Amino acid sequence: MKKLILMLFLIPTLLFAQSEGVKFEHGLNWNQIKEKAAKENKFIFVDCFTTWCGPCKYMASTIFPQAKVGDFFNAKFINAKIQMDKTKDDSEEIKSWYAEADRFAKDYTVRAYPTFLIFDSKGNLVHRIVGGGEADAFIAKAQKALDPNTQYETLLAKFNADPKNITIAKAMAAAAKDAYDKETQAKAEGVVLASLSTDQIFTKDNVELLLSSASIKDSKAFNLIKDNPAKFDAISEKIKANDFLAKLLIGEAVNTKIQAKEAVDFAAIEKELAQKYPTVNTEKASLEMQPRYFSYTKNYPGLRDSFNKYIAKYGSTITAMELNNMAWSIFENCDDPACLKAASEWSKLSLEKEKDTPMYLDTFANLLYRLGDKDQAIKTQEKAISLLTANDKKEDYVATLQKMKKGEKTWE
Repeated sequence: MKKLILMLFLIPTLLFAQSEGVKFEHGLNWNQIKEKAAKENKFIFVDCFTTWCGPCKYMASTIFPQAKVGDFFNAKFINAKIQMDKTKDDSEEIKSWYAEADRFAKDYTVRAYPTFLIFDSKGNLVHRIVGGGEADAFIAKAQKALDPNTQYETLLAKFNADPKNITIAKAMAAAAKDAYDKETQAKAEGVVLASLSTDQIFTKDNVELLLSSASIKDSKAFNLIKDNPAKFDAISEKIKANDFLAKLLIGEAVNTKIQAKEAVDFAAIEKELAQKYPTVNTEKASLEMQPRYFSYTKNYPGLRDSFNKYIAKYGSTITAMELNNMAWSIFENCDDPACLKAASEWSKLSLEKEKDTPMYLDTFANLLYRLGDKDQAIKTQEKAISLLTANDKKEDYVATLQKMKKGEKTWE
């Protein structure tokens, strides 16, 4: 059974056919799509996807086929898909869009996937959404494309023309967030924050604004939280100042090393950060990041050892889902008995935290099976199946059980 695995990145393929829901155009080129939009007086919705993008696949298989999603998009938009990468299995239709895909990537700065571009009926870009989401939330994001007051590109032009306007800056910050334009988002949020006194900033109403703007290291909001941790902690219910700053600093440092294809030395990173940000304790954030990094780099002994260190020190704060995800990562990818044994212990701990959860029982059963304890694995999987609700995908659990009984692999 597939699990959601916690990784460093959004590792954003796609099912092209749609039996219902959003109707995507086929057999038309870009000019013909624009002509159709002009004739029907509709906006144009373009799904820019790649074949390796997980969230792209989710949108195609789960969100776009939904009737309410189709009702909204088919009424308001001419809908199109553009595959942004090239594979040996591409159809002639996809190949015919290669040049257009390259142009879209360049002209509209498509760098992350999925990116959804929205054009007016004349073919002018007015809005963008980066990243998928559940049906209602995604519809709400797309709805903003229909109003000039919330359109990303329209707001960007207004903001650049009048960057000190607080009303425009607030709207720009929200639109830039949906567009994953962190630089513009931080700039707009900085304008809003600059209009407020420190006391006005540190209120419960501004927590999300602070957190969003502070996601840019050394930004005004970042420094406000760093220099006023007690004030922030007094208004924040989700996360403490030190935890937020430490996770941000460690995550950025690790990702920078990865992008530069350099070795990640966590001890050296912690030392460097301690010198620049002496009031921020990064130890917990570093220990939390290490198993994710080792999972990403497929260093499973490293994952095992680092996660055990994290559990030893912060086990009471680890969620059952985190334990389950790390255990599943080992099960799917590693045949080292020591790693599998450690993963089985994490799986048992997840069941101690949330007893009789089918997903966690399924993970434990699979680990037992891979460790050679077939009989107990079957019993555990049968228990998992007995606890399933109508909303769970029972067929996946049953298929795993059948493989166990036949002595077949339950992992790829």
